Amino acid sequence: MDIDRKTQIELEAAAFRRLRKHLMEDRPDVQNIDLMNLAGFCRNCLSRWYQEAANERGIAMSKEDGREAFYGMPYEAWKAQNQAPADPEKQAAFEQAFKQNVLKDQG
Repeated sequence: MDIDRKTQIELEAAAFRRLRKHLMEDRPDVQNIDLMNLAGFCRNCLSRWYQEAANERGIAMSKEDGREAFYGMPYEAWKAQNQAPADPEKQAAFEQAFKQNVLKDQG
């Protein structure tokens, strides 16, 4: 299959928008901690990647700005509306997943 670069970028952007819709609208019940523990990333990672992409292109965007762009509202509001407290077992698994998947990317 031969796809030009512009079309490839458009398709990738469409897939990202669909992933965001799935996580934000179709399945807001899925907890970020469960995503991180199972997949090694969560909605916060996606918002951070968005922020990093903006910063790489010279667009000033803070962590909070990136989260609001991804979540469509301030993160704390979305969290209060959709996220439940995690039990100690999930927290411990999260700490390990965070080290393996987030901290290694920042090193």
